[in-house]
Amino acid sequence: MRHLSPRTTRRRVVGSLAAALLCAAGLAAPAAARDTGGAGSAGGAGSAKDTADRSTAASARPSAPDAKLSGGLALTPPMGFNNWNSTHCRSEFDETMVKGIADIFVEKGLKDAGYQYVNLDDCWALPQRDANGKLVPDPKRFPGGIKAVADYVHSKGLKLGIYTSAGSKTCSDIGFPGALGHEVSDARQFADWDVDYLKYDNCNNQGVDAKKRYIAMRDALKATGRPIVYSICEWGENKPWEWAADVGHLWRTTGDISDNWSSMLAIMKQNLPLAKYAGPGHWNDPDMLEVGNGGMTATEYRTHFSMWSIMASPLLIGSDLRKATPETFDIIGNKEVIAVDQDPLGKQGDVLSSEGGRWVVAKEMKDGSRAVALFNETGTPQSIATSAKAVELPDADGYTLRDLWKHKSYNTAGKISATVPAHGTVLLRVAADGNWAKNPPAVELGLNGAPLVEAGKPAKLTSKVTNLGRTPAQQVSATFTGPSGWKIGATSPSTASSLRTDKSLSTSWTVTAPQGAAPGAYDLTLKAAYRSPGGTRADSVLPLTAHVVVAPPAGNSAVSDLPWMSTVNGWGPVEKDTSNGESAAGDGKPITIGGVVHAKGLGVHADSAVEYYTGASCEKVTAQVGVDDEKDPKGTVTFEIWADGKKAASTGVLTNADAAQGISADVTGAQVVRLVVTDGGDGRDSDHADWADPVLSC
Repeated sequence: MRHLSPRTTRRRVVGSLAAALLCAAGLAAPAAARDTGGAGSAGGAGSAKDTADRSTAASARPSAPDAKLSGGLALTPPMGFNNWNSTHCRSEFDETMVKGIADIFVEKGLKDAGYQYVNLDDCWALPQRDANGKLVPDPKRFPGGIKAVADYVHSKGLKLGIYTSAGSKTCSDIGFPGALGHEVSDARQFADWDVDYLKYDNCNNQGVDAKKRYIAMRDALKATGRPIVYSICEWGENKPWEWAADVGHLWRTTGDISDNWSSMLAIMKQNLPLAKYAGPGHWNDPDMLEVGNGGMTATEYRTHFSMWSIMASPLLIGSDLRKATPETFDIIGNKEVIAVDQDPLGKQGDVLSSEGGRWVVAKEMKDGSRAVALFNETGTPQSIATSAKAVELPDADGYTLRDLWKHKSYNTAGKISATVPAHGTVLLRVAADGNWAKNPPAVELGLNGAPLVEAGKPAKLTSKVTNLGRTPAQQVSATFTGPSGWKIGATSPSTASSLRTDKSLSTSWTVTAPQGAAPGAYDLTLKAAYRSPGGTRADSVLPLTAHVVVAPPAGNSAVSDLPWMSTVNGWGPVEKDTSNGESAAGDGKPITIGGVVHAKGLGVHADSAVEYYTGASCEKVTAQVGVDDEKDPKGTVTFEIWADGKKAASTGVLTNADAAQGISADVTGAQVVRLVVTDGGDGRDSDHADWADPVLSC
């Protein structure tokens, strides 16, 4: 099973089982997958016009070259809402909810920000078609029918979307009627309901060629004469970016997203290389937004929204807006970030660099400016830099640099740089517009050294304030604050009268956590304040996470008995002394590799990282590693050991066919050791990985 979401887990089971049964019976598609009804609402009379649709998609032929997708739609990436990520098939997904979302779009300013589509996902229909072969809306969920919901949504100046699958059934466990063999009839039904958007999934497709299935629905939608945005959702399995520009307005490039950092990161990495395929009317779709669903931090959600925007991705809200916090509305309603996504030039951002998890992604904008994302994949703050020249801006004396999350403008002499918090993104818009001098200079505020503190022992750290601007930064001061009871003091000057371009103020600090402070993460804040030559006040704030740590004991210790600093896991939590299991904590099994059971270890799922404080007092890490037997025969992973940000050992790709393999790394002098598992190169499907019998020698 592909561990990306509950829906994707079902896809493999439902699709493969149905295909096997049909194949055994010698059928191309079930009898129910034949069109018998005509246009009109569910239950309406049949029409002779539907006879052309009675063959199954198995016999569908590619259309003639002139039967291309209707133009003029989705000239910028679609923006809206889809219920699946927050409700799945639960009873709360109904007419009242959908109408309420439309109301919230208007009341909270989301409509004004550009959100248009209120989209229904799976489970809106009854499990069976009517006697005429028509789809029937579930009368409990939608007592007024889909047309009435569409009328309400349209009355708010918004648009309605609907869902079905290019197979005999949809993707839910229940399996509602799919459109395979019913393309013309279903498309006409959607058009008669005044639907504006169709998400067309990939489950139970009976092995019919993807191009044929998706072209069949394209032609059926076009034949209705109604402008309907067509979203191809075949999970990137057939590389739709290479063939679907004339078939759909957008196409999924990945499997389903889940509400966690690892899933979002993996999907982003799959989508970023596909920039050349995106443009007005044809977009790469890395799946819906998870912002507000609770599985990531606010910093991670801002990264999610920033990166989806610079990738010119469809922005479909996946959280229940009836329960959304002000912070969620602040993120999804950021008009300056949305403007990056909706820029009419229609370019997806290009990756300029990604060394060491420090990403620079730049996007050309129609007005000649550049949107620049400085994205930090790692678990510690990182300085990430590029330049006006590197993002292909023209030579100029100075540039205007706009921070799209702070909503403040600065000037820069050409360097574009920031110290970015762990898992954070600084999203900028940089222009050679001639107005740079009216803005205060940009500064970069950073910290040399990781804030790892043993309770009662002073740690030494150094901050740096660097002027990136063409104009001087004046009356510069640095301050460093922490929780109540912490002692933080400067041991060198923390002020400067003036900093010219590229000059820095470095300040040494001692940071002491109170005696008895519990191990864990604590918030610190580093701040720089200064003035422009014209007297304008400005500041820069860097939020930091300090870890109160405990040095490991001398001798050999089972790693699973030690407290970790942080974990990232591709599916569910990291488990101690059991396998990864499924999504819930504690649902793993005994660690088993190649039939051999191991009592101690860590059960993880790619992509995964587990960090430990070693305090420069340890020498070696050893383990037996491999793919857990619970997912035989799937899973391909690579195990790595990192010491203070440098790779110290790697196994290469391992599969279920491999017995446990030994891995050992010299970590002498390292403050932090990180145990990493990456995907073996074929996707994260069933990548259950075990660190069996891991030992840290100190």
